[in-house]
Amino acid sequence: MKTFRYLVRINKEQHSDWGASVPDLPGCVATGKTIDSTLRRIERAIEMHLRGMREDGLKIPRPRQRAVTPRRTAREVDFYATVEIAA
Repeated sequence: MKTFRYLVRINKEQHSDWGASVPDLPGCVATGKTIDSTLRRIERAIEMHLRGMREDGLKIPRPRQRAVTPRRTAREVDFYATVEIAA
């Protein structure tokens, strides 16, 4: 089985939990109280998302290489990580 490394956007606004989304998999999101729990949840969400795509007969999108610039404002933290998934 191949492994793919998907880019994950992690963000947090001042009065919210951490959030994660996958630019290459629209609609694949997760939240958590900590960065670690959010990363664990997005990993499971990616696995479920890809499993659902396979069951629906859809092609699994390959991760795209991206250059990103983390940013931080007074109200929001925004950075990127990667998650490696067997697909």
